[in-house]
Amino acid sequence: MPFTLATWNINSVRLRAGLVARLLQEEAPDILCLQECKSPVDKIPAEVFAELGYTHMVARGQKGYNGVAILSKLPVEDVGDKDFASLGHARHVAARLENGTVIHNFYVPAGGDKPDRTINEKFGQKLDYLTEMRDWFRAETPRKAILVGDLNIAPREDDVWNHKQLLKVVSHTPIEVEHLAETQDAGGWVDVTRADIPEGNLYSWWSYRSPDWNAADKGRRLDHIWATPDIAGAAHSSRILRDVRGWEQPSDHAPVFANFDL
Repeated sequence: MPFTLATWNINSVRLRAGLVARLLQEEAPDILCLQECKSPVDKIPAEVFAELGYTHMVARGQKGYNGVAILSKLPVEDVGDKDFASLGHARHVAARLENGTVIHNFYVPAGGDKPDRTINEKFGQKLDYLTEMRDWFRAETPRKAILVGDLNIAPREDDVWNHKQLLKVVSHTPIEVEHLAETQDAGGWVDVTRADIPEGNLYSWWSYRSPDWNAADKGRRLDHIWATPDIAGAAHSSRILRDVRGWEQPSDHAPVFANFDL
């Protein structure tokens, strides 16, 4: 059962429904996982996507913030969500394909501006969120699973435009990278993107604050596709659609793709 999967922090699914539709038309992934939908589930323009063949949707939402959705051409079953760190946020949802593969869609908290939990509550919430993810994977080892989403951490030196300058910037600090690594190790997760593209700078996010994001190229790889070891070998053809960041009124994230032959 081959399929193409994509993940994209859309930064408002209602505001950018047209961009989602364009991606679905031009790239036609079988499954698209969205984060930061910023919409209650009943307000997501599902009919727009259904007209393009994405007749299945599993989502969690809330007004104005957070929100995750899985759009699929393939039948999927809603298999629940977790409220990590007891934040009450719509940041995780899971769906199962007919072949038994479970897809986890995550939107990890960004963590605020200061990488110090004593003065920044949001940073502490981010670390706690990752810790509870780790503990869950340790307690219930995932099998035949794919984890995607905006994890809000760029773990490798070549996942950021300047490693030394960003060591004290939220998303690339050593403590965040350590927490993400522990979470990944707990589930035995394989970073599919880097398995396919092992070398070189690779980014999926460029700040709105940059007057010319493309020329400056001060990016970070915050968006990820992971797979459990039992199916990671079936993944291939990973890519980040950088050009999408340049579409009109874009999200500040670009979609990340991978193919699976299962």
